[in-house]
This record gives sequence, C-alpha cells and structure tokens, in this order.
Amino acid sequence: MKKFLKIFGIFVLVCTLSGIGGAVWLYHWASSDLPGFKNITDYKPPLVTTVYAKDNKVLGYFYKEKRFLVTLDQMSPWIPKAFLAAEDASFYEHDGVDLTAIVRAFKANLMAGRTRQGGSTITQQIIKRLLLTSERSYKRKLKEAILAFRLENYLTKEEILTIYLNHIFLGAHSYGVEAAARTYFAKHAKDLSIAEAAMLAGLPQAPSRYNPYQNYPQARQRQEYVLGQMRNLGWINEEQYQQAMVEPIELKSMDDPSWQVGAYYLEEVRRWLVDQYGEDEVYNGGLTVTTPCDLKHQAAAEKALRRGLIDSAKRRGWNGPVGRFTPADEPMILEEGPQTTEHILEKDNLMRAFVTKVSQDKALVHFGKYKGEIPIKAMWWVREPDIRKSHEDVPDPTDARKILKKGDVVWVTVDTAPKNEDGTWILDLEREPEVEGALVSIKPDTGEVVALVGGYSFAKSQFNRATQARRQPGSAFKPIVYSAAIDNGFTAASIVLDAPIVYANDAEGKLWRPENFEGTFDGPTLLRTALVKSKNLCTIRIAQKIGIRTIIERAKAMGLDTDFPHDLSVALGSAVVSPMNLCEAYTTFPRGGSYIKPRTVLSVKSAWGDELYSSKPEAVDAISPQTAYIMATLMKQVVQNGTGWRAKVLGRPVAGKTGTSNLEQDAWFMGYAPYLLTGVYVGFDELTPMGKWETGSRAASPIWVDYRKQVENDYPYEDFTQPPGIVMVKVDGNTGKLASPSSTQEFFLPFKVGSEPTEAARPYGGNGEAPASADDLFKQTF
Repeated sequence: MKKFLKIFGIFVLVCTLSGIGGAVWLYHWASSDLPGFKNITDYKPPLVTTVYAKDNKVLGYFYKEKRFLVTLDQMSPWIPKAFLAAEDASFYEHDGVDLTAIVRAFKANLMAGRTRQGGSTITQQIIKRLLLTSERSYKRKLKEAILAFRLENYLTKEEILTIYLNHIFLGAHSYGVEAAARTYFAKHAKDLSIAEAAMLAGLPQAPSRYNPYQNYPQARQRQEYVLGQMRNLGWINEEQYQQAMVEPIELKSMDDPSWQVGAYYLEEVRRWLVDQYGEDEVYNGGLTVTTPCDLKHQAAAEKALRRGLIDSAKRRGWNGPVGRFTPADEPMILEEGPQTTEHILEKDNLMRAFVTKVSQDKALVHFGKYKGEIPIKAMWWVREPDIRKSHEDVPDPTDARKILKKGDVVWVTVDTAPKNEDGTWILDLEREPEVEGALVSIKPDTGEVVALVGGYSFAKSQFNRATQARRQPGSAFKPIVYSAAIDNGFTAASIVLDAPIVYANDAEGKLWRPENFEGTFDGPTLLRTALVKSKNLCTIRIAQKIGIRTIIERAKAMGLDTDFPHDLSVALGSAVVSPMNLCEAYTTFPRGGSYIKPRTVLSVKSAWGDELYSSKPEAVDAISPQTAYIMATLMKQVVQNGTGWRAKVLGRPVAGKTGTSNLEQDAWFMGYAPYLLTGVYVGFDELTPMGKWETGSRAASPIWVDYRKQVENDYPYEDFTQPPGIVMVKVDGNTGKLASPSSTQEFFLPFKVGSEPTEAARPYGGNGEAPASADDLFKQTF
C-alpha cells in the first residue's frame, strides 16, 4: 500500500510539474510574439473632425469613421449599465478574463452544436479590436486572454470602459455611443433614456441584424433582453423596467450639415487644414475647428448669388427646354419635384416642370405634385441669344406656343401661391445659369469672413471662385489709383480732363485708344466726379501724372498679391486678382488706413482639447486715416450719385465701387460700411463676354444688395468716423473752387487740412473764369 501511495504521489507530482511546465510552455508559446498593449493607453482612434460656425453651430464634419470621443461623465448613466448588462455583467469583478462566462458559453455552444454565445469580456473585445486579428484559433484566444489580464493591471476599469464605449461599431456607419445616439435617436449620448440605451447596447453582437432601421422587431427583441438583464442585476427597478418596456422609440437621425449651407466655406477650411496638418489628421484626428462663418449670412449670400446668376443668364436669352419627354416619363419627372411646400417659394430654388398644354397666353404645367401656369408675361426674357444685344433691344414675346410645346421639361420658380395647395400656382419660366460668380463678406474690424460663396452650385463645381479664380477687377481697382492720387498732389476737387487720348506702343507697333464705357466725354471734370462716374480717360490721365510705379506700390501696400503690368492699363484694373484678395485690399478704407488679413479659421483644438492653432487679427498699415476717409466719402457718392446707385436702397451710409472688364467679361461690386465689407464677382469660368450691359452695376450689385438687405439690420446705423486733419468744404462742381452764389452745381467734399480750395468760384461765361487753367488742361491733352 505504501508503495502504491508512493508511486501515486510521484505520479501526481509528475503530472503537476508537467501541467505547470505545460502551462509555462503554453504561456511562452502564446506570448512569444504578443503585440505591445501600452499604446492602447494612449487611445487615439479615428475620430470625426468637427467644424463649427458662429454661435457653436456645426458647419460640417470630416471623417473616415463616424466616431465622436466622449467620456463617461458625458454619457447618460444608463449607457454603461446597459452595455455591461448585455456584454459583461461581471466587468468590475474579473481581471480581464471571466472563466465562469467562458464555461457557460462553452456549455451553451456544445448543446446547440454551433457558436451561440461568446465568453469574451469587454477587456478581451478591446484587445481583439485594437491589437489582434479576427482569426478564430485557440492561440489567438490565449493571446487575447493574456493581453486582457495585462491591460487590466495597467488601466483602470473606467478607462477600459471608456475606450470600449467609444470604439465599438454599432451599425449604420456609427462607431461609439455618441455617433450611434446621433444616428438612431438624433440625440447626444448624455440625453439617452434607459430604453434608448438598451437598444444601443443590443447592437454589438450583430450590428446589421439588430439595426432598428432595417429590422426593428429583432432590435426590439434584443432591447427587451438587455432591459431584462438590467432588472435582474438590480441596476434598474421594476417600475423603471416597465416604463422602459412601453416607452415608444422614435428613430431619427441627427441632420448632417456637411456640404449643404456653406459648402464652399467648408471646402476652403478643409483645404487649409490639410495643408497645415495633413489629410490623415484631418479625417481621423477628431479636431475641433472654429470658424467665423455666420450661417445666416452664409445662407443669404448663397441665395443672393444663385438668384443673381439666374437673372444674368436670363438676360442672355433662351437656350431651350431642359428636354422633351413623353407622357410616360412624366411620373419620373414629377417624383423629383416638390412634394411639400417647404422651400417652394424660394426664388433661388429652380424646379423642373412638365408642360401639359400651351396656348397663346400661357403654358400649363405639372411640377412635383402640384399644378402650375406660366403666363406669357413670365417669358419676357425669351429671345435668341445675342451678346451684342440686351433684352431691352428685343421686343417681348407675344405667343407662348412659339416658345413651349407639350412634353417640354423646363425650369420654373413660384411667382404667386394659390389660396390652397390644390390650386394653380403662377410660375416664372427660368433657365439654369452657365455664368458663375463669387461673394465674400468680411468684418473689417477683425478680418473674420462671415460668408464665402464660390459658385452657383458646389455639387456641380468645387472650384472656389472666391479664393481660386483670378480675374481683372476693371474699375473696381480705381479707388486704389485715386487713393494714390490723393497722396500725390491731387484733391477731391482737382480738375482732370475727360477727353480722347491715344498712346503709341513703339515696341509692339500698336496704338492704344482707351475709352469711357459709355463712349462720351465731359471735358474738364472734378476728380470726385471722375470716380463717381467711373471715367476711364480721367483715370488714365491721373495715372500718367502720378506714375505707374506709384500705383503698383500702392496696390501692394494695400495687400494685393499679383503680377502687375507695367503700363497704363494697370490703372483700369488689368491685373488679375481673386475676390478674397480684393476684399482684403478694400478693408483699408473702412479700417481707416490699414488692411486686415481675412480669417476663415479662428482656432483648432485636438480631440483632447489641446489648442493647436489660434488666429488673431493681423492688420498692416497701408495709407493714412485721412486718405482712407476721403476715399470712403467719395465712394459713398458713387452709391448716391453714380454706378453703385442700387445700394441706396439700404438707406445707410454705404460706400462702393463697380467694376467691369473689357467686353463685359467680368463684373464686380465692392461695397462696405464700417461694420461689414462685401465683394461680388460675376463672370464665365472661361474668358467669354457676358453680353451687352452685363456690367458691375447690372450683374454684380443686385447680388450685393439682395444679400445685404437680409443682414443689414443686424448692425446698428453707423457712418464713417472723420479723423483729425480733415476739413469738409463745399466746392463748385465746375471749377473745383469754393462754391459761390453763382455756382450751378455744388459738392460737399473732404480735404486734408491745408489742401482745401481757398478761392471762390466766379461766374463761368463772358467775363468769368475757365474751369481750370488753360495751361494745365493743355498739358493733360498731350
């Protein structure tokens, strides 16, 4: 017996040592090529970069995986409880591996003959997702267990749970509980109820199968299981359980504003971020970006530009219907149209309509689920396109049957709504524009860009004309020339000759004959009037007097960044600039002499809140406050008495200048008040004439006015502040001298102290004086 016991003891010892040795060997075998786990502690998953507009409104998101990082205290307290109840109820008791759960799962799977349950803890799931492959093998499971044990001794339970709840895939392109809360309930994670948290907690096992959007009964069944677990564990009481069971679940996804209002602005920010931080950081880094974009301004600017481009296109004539279709195609066309009255009255919202009947005085159409009528008066603009003629040169059409036919599909907007939705809507015939444009709006005091639009439709073209297009500003460049003139011997009352002039280019053997836009000449003209009426010939003579180099140096001093031609054409705006850069230069005038660099990004923070970038207003001195004030005052008169007259409708002190390049290829309007500067550009992407009278006044300034009318009342009434060293004097409009009782035209003009006229004007005529010295005018002629 003793011998048996001795042999048995030796056998047990050998088995024990063999077991220990086997376990040690197994441990070393499994852990020989384990990945490092400590980088999990510096948890940095792919996160959504959020771009904010003004007032904490979201402008858009950039991401590859839709995941928002939130801490436990930023979640509803029911979320951790629901997920633990569903996935790992003993999370706070085990050390990374739950042997009881493994045995229970093994037994259940053995009885079912297939894998029905998993015994992995939340810690093991993190290891599997972040460090290991999805390979199904005993070696991987052993590695998983070893790493889970190590991780449990390196991180706190709360840190492990935070990583899990942020990393887990929950279906519908959503990673983590914050993204899922937004996707399924249009809420933030901190606002979820018990019932909603339980539905999310049911997703990890099979995100596609339990997706409530795709299979609500299965999702509901899984939710009930989680609620039952929470009750059985004592984490909710019976009353809470019953309330959660009957709580109605409203599935609703939080709106994603990306690439909707402010798409061009968002793209400009994206390009800047990629340039600064790289594409990987922008799409995975979870950056928080703040911009000065004001969504009210942005929406108003987009609507104004779209409508202005549509109007410009219509003035060029009719290019025919969108297409012709048979009645069999009608359902498809109508399905694309409006089904509700939301946005139906917006004049920038073109809708496709199917022509059902045409008579001489109107066309009947269907658009969406509605019926409409296009009267002949709404076709006033229809004509054969001809850039040599404006629509005023062609009689209005009188017969709708010569324009439209049954089966035509056309663009329309609503003119008049019926008393009820079933009535007939009165519509305007429209056309989609090919002409493009841009609008930039800046706060001169800070450089904050509150609105930026780079074209008619971001969906059709991502080319941002506000920042990437470089076109001739035409007469919109003249204020820069005149500001240099004010600092080089001229005053607002200087007399400049408005008469024909010819320049010979000996190098090229050509003659240059600059002309005024309207083709007329006024003779001796006040500098003030030359700017107000945008006289090219006066501007050329001023440029000749002060020198081309002086003009180029002034333009550069005001922030314009381009190659300037070294000839007199530069005075008429022949150098190409972007709308953003021209706005930057123009901020010199409302700021009192310094320009400010535009800012589209105010700050950038990391996913953990560390500040990576912060911008401050960056101003550069350019001209004197007195010169800036004189120019602002003169440009106010451009609005009151000149080509910028449309801006008078605001009823406020507004300064501005139109611009039109050769052959009406580019149209501009630059307008500003002390609190807001806005620039508008209109033109084809390829250098193509827009047509007769498509000038800055007609093509660009209506867009400026339409936008500013929507935002102007957000600012108090404010005029430009007169600096020291300025004196206001009433001058004679013919001679530039002090006004007298005999003056037939008078202007109240600003002068630098010491430069104002001191001699009164005498009656012009028989015994009187000429408007300027004959010698001076003679010199200007040659």
